[in-house]
Amino acid sequence: MSGRIKILPENLANKIAAGEVVQRPESVVKELLENAIDAEAKNIELIIKQAGKSLIQVCDDGTGMTEDDAILCIQKHATSKISTLSDLEAIRTLGFRGEALSSIAAVSQLEIRTQTAQQEVGTLVRIEKEGEILKEKVSANKGTCISVKNLFYNTPARRKFLKTDSTELKHIIDTFNRIALAHPEISFRFFNNDSLVYDYKSGTLDERIAQVFADNMLDALISVEEKTDYLNIYGYLGKPSIFRKSKGEQYLYLNKRFVINKNINHAVFTAFENIMEKGDYPFFVLFIEIDPSKVDVNIHPSKLEVKFDDEKDIYNFVLAVVKKSIGSHDLVPTMSFEQTESTAEKLSFNAFTPVRKNDFSDRPVFSKSSERKQERITEEDIELVFGNLATNVIKKEKSNFIPEPEKTEFIQEYKLEKKKNPDEEEPSFIIQLHNKYILSQIKSGLMIIDQHVAHERILYEKALSRLETDIPFSQQLLFPITLQFDAASYEILKEMYSYLQKLGFQLKFSPRYYITIEGVPDDIKNGSEERILKEVIEEYKTNQLEKKLEEKDNIAKSYSCKTAIKAGDKLTESEMRLLIDQLFATSMPYVCPHGRPIVIKISLEEFDRRFGRT
Repeated sequence: MSGRIKILPENLANKIAAGEVVQRPESVVKELLENAIDAEAKNIELIIKQAGKSLIQVCDDGTGMTEDDAILCIQKHATSKISTLSDLEAIRTLGFRGEALSSIAAVSQLEIRTQTAQQEVGTLVRIEKEGEILKEKVSANKGTCISVKNLFYNTPARRKFLKTDSTELKHIIDTFNRIALAHPEISFRFFNNDSLVYDYKSGTLDERIAQVFADNMLDALISVEEKTDYLNIYGYLGKPSIFRKSKGEQYLYLNKRFVINKNINHAVFTAFENIMEKGDYPFFVLFIEIDPSKVDVNIHPSKLEVKFDDEKDIYNFVLAVVKKSIGSHDLVPTMSFEQTESTAEKLSFNAFTPVRKNDFSDRPVFSKSSERKQERITEEDIELVFGNLATNVIKKEKSNFIPEPEKTEFIQEYKLEKKKNPDEEEPSFIIQLHNKYILSQIKSGLMIIDQHVAHERILYEKALSRLETDIPFSQQLLFPITLQFDAASYEILKEMYSYLQKLGFQLKFSPRYYITIEGVPDDIKNGSEERILKEVIEEYKTNQLEKKLEEKDNIAKSYSCKTAIKAGDKLTESEMRLLIDQLFATSMPYVCPHGRPIVIKISLEEFDRRFGRT
């Protein structure tokens, strides 16, 4: 009785293997373009007919192949790119598995026309039917031209599962653009059904980005660059105004190979902190260069997935570099009026306002003297303005705090700047609109700040800092306040107390759910202690249930939201100026901890246009 297990015939095994490498016409395009790049081509052409179903042709002016190599390259596991195990552990080429052309040949009619620079005559290799290789000498250009006709002609089930021509063409275009972005030094042309669709001239990365996306795309991007002995990262991040509601515009390259890595994507998303609303995806084109021996790209035949030796270090590095890049650009969004489909106009973000690294000059300037001394504004200065602490405060406890006489002088000087410097450049005006918004003149036009969320951002970062450093900033109450809570709130307060203590709350827990407030943080105004403590608990509970926030972040967000000045609170000019200065001293002055915008600009040009001055 013969056994049931048999070795598959080679032609059937090849078709099964081809299924991993050649999933759709786009897979063929990717493999052929990568081969052309590995062959050191300077010019590459892609020709597509019927979304790749009837023809995919890639022609290059690379090194070309001899007749022997041309016949060998379509054999399984034939490659010029690696020869030893150590080569596999340090891949420097895009292709290396030696299975692409044999897999393509198994499911299509393949033709290779090739010639090296040294040869006077070229080689044509054709596979019309499985296992039947025809070869002849032909006249050819230097380089290689590979034509793939009638894809999946011999596997009708696979052909049946291809999507519509427009869908398959979109996948091909996406792959063409991904590869073209990584190699701006190569010129790429794309013909679809005999029409030239893309013609990318060789040049710089900046020029290639403009070619692939839009002429003014760089105006909507901020640059990223960091070099170390271990790895380099460079490229661009999209400003928040071009966030998308769908994935697909995250271009990540490892040693110039387009890859997908959820960890690195997450690091970029995290770096944008609360700028992104739920469901938003940032745009980025990022290149990581690392020693190939520190990374494994041989996980799947598609070579899209990648594993790093030390995934956590790479994650932290990307997170830190992207955060630094965001922090070194002024990302206050500019608003402009746009025509909608109905004839009405609406105010919307203008993404294409260029920003330069470390240029923060387009912000309110109250005088040259305030610009010079802006960095000296500290928490103590803010307290002088926002504290208004009256009879119920005995003392302020601060560790390692030495009073500086010049601080008080500075506040006085800050209030009298206009009187002292009448001949200086006109300072920015500053007014409060409906006790809600602060309006101030800037170089490009008008800046509008939401006072509540601005103060919330300041207090949030201050709270996080206190939670991490564990130096309490508490003010004792002359007359402690005793309150009775319900059982649930009482238990939550007990749970939160180690964190609340770091913020500056001093509470005493008594039987029957009584709590005595003996001290409060220095941000809390006299008379609001009871209200704020109750509101912080409610906000904390809501965040815990609905947003599933990490505990420390939840405390900081709940505290800052309920302690911040409210819409409707009247502010003096000094309070508004100090609020602006303190806001722009935070790490993320553009959005509140919950993701709402804090500040916007409207340019003078926009006002001129509205008033018919243009």
